[in-house]
Amino acid sequence: MIPTEQSLENFTLNISQEIHVDAPIDVTFAAMLEQLGEHNERGDGTPMPMKIEPWPGGRWYRDLGDDNGHLWAHVQAIKRPTLLEFCGPLFASYPFVSNVQYRLTESNGGTQIAFRHSALGFVQDDHKSGIKSGWASMLEGIRKRAESR
Repeated sequence: MIPTEQSLENFTLNISQEIHVDAPIDVTFAAMLEQLGEHNERGDGTPMPMKIEPWPGGRWYRDLGDDNGHLWAHVQAIKRPTLLEFCGPLFASYPFVSNVQYRLTESNGGTQIAFRHSALGFVQDDHKSGIKSGWASMLEGIRKRAESR
């Protein structure tokens, strides 16, 4: 069977978001690593115990303690302070692979973060409905953390 445009749409995901941060680029990059890692939280403020190893091939994972957890991704590329890129299944425990990019540029006395999440695979409907708002919440957390310094 040859995939149709409609069937491919059901198995792809493309999200792009941008946010301006009133903080220097190096401060914003450090805040991003903290927000994605030990200060990660869900949109409702519930802590999400994440760890990030910020080097090529490093893991980004949910740490549940006692050697339990969930691998979200590996660091595919890191170029301090302008790029952080991940590749992996993220929150999914089903056939799904993602590329996530945070690109930072100096802009208007602060930092512009361009975020992109591209994915291929099956996405459960309950996950699909919260992905955009989840990433937006993460960006907002990065902005608040960087601007509070």
